[in-house]
Amino acid sequence: MQMNEHSSRVAVYPGSFDPPTLGHLDIIRRSAKQFDHLIVAVLNNTSKSPMFTVDERKEMLQEITSDIPNVSIDSFRDLLVRFMKSRKANTIVRGIRSVTDFEYELTLASTNQLLDDEIETIFMMTNPKFSYLSSSIVKEIAMFGGSISVLVPPPIEHRLVEKYKEKQAKN
Repeated sequence: MQMNEHSSRVAVYPGSFDPPTLGHLDIIRRSAKQFDHLIVAVLNNTSKSPMFTVDERKEMLQEITSDIPNVSIDSFRDLLVRFMKSRKANTIVRGIRSVTDFEYELTLASTNQLLDDEIETIFMMTNPKFSYLSSSIVKEIAMFGGSISVLVPPPIEHRLVEKYKEKQAKN
């Protein structure tokens, strides 16, 4: 795709973000410096049962990225390449924590390239201090009452604690 002086470089950082972690926020901040516009896109995966609704995840992401002017939050439930076309984006940003992540992400990137050869995927290495961090680990620690303050931004910690209190009250 030829870029001209009026084109903008738009990238999409897709994920489930259930919940967003400091690792996600690190990738968002670093990616936002590389593109004119970064769309953080919450995947509405109907085959999973997430802890937070898509709207809750979007709200959390909006709250923790409100100081980054070129970041917007959206969601999708279609093929990623179709979503990207609809947003005039041409680059996918993916965070890589490990070799295992790379193998999985390489498969996705290759598939997306087959579906649309104008879509590029950029892999961004996670900051080493977040290389172990995943939303699953955060949820598990929170479920057992452990401190997650060094894993998620404060607003996310508050929402996660509240969500587990609600679940416990129902049981």
